[in-house]
Amino acid sequence: MKPLPISPTSGKVQIGARLRAARLRQGLTIDQVAASAEVSKGFVSRIERDETSPSVATLVTICEVLSLPVGALFEAPEFDLIRAGDAARIQLAGDGSDERLLTPRGQSRVQVVRSVVEPGGTGGAELYTLNCELEVLHVLDGELDVLFSQHTVRLGAGDSLTFSGREPHSWVNPDAERTAEAIWVIIPAAWNVSP
Repeated sequence: MKPLPISPTSGKVQIGARLRAARLRQGLTIDQVAASAEVSKGFVSRIERDETSPSVATLVTICEVLSLPVGALFEAPEFDLIRAGDAARIQLAGDGSDERLLTPRGQSRVQVVRSVVEPGGTGGAELYTLNCELEVLHVLDGELDVLFSQHTVRLGAGDSLTFSGREPHSWVNPDAERTAEAIWVIIPAAWNVSP
């Protein structure tokens, strides 16, 4: 049986961004990498912009300088996709809101929650805290009041508020007729959501 030739994919392998990211993570300049790899600064710059392809030997050397496994340049990026209809319904706090977890259930570094708050919906009469460093609230539509022990902050569409989750707080949709929509970002994740 005669073997069939296999055509290469038409897409060019692009490794420059990963090499640049590895260099920047280590705080190295292009000059330092070039000197250590014994190539020119311009050559390293062109590799990082995917304007040229190094030989295998040169690529291995540059990866050694960057303490980066060569295979890491070709791995598919890891990501988790949560479709709008598949977002888990959760209860962040209070009443009168539909809250959906937009990050994977087991994600421990960050949680993103979308809240649609009915008129008068509230996080509760009692102030509460979350076990997290930061909460970021971004209002997409309508208004939300964030209640702290000493003051209240009103947010309208497009406004964002960043504060410690350990600061006692609550929230309310002050509008008697209009629904509010907001995104909460909680860093790190304040709780583990079970499937």
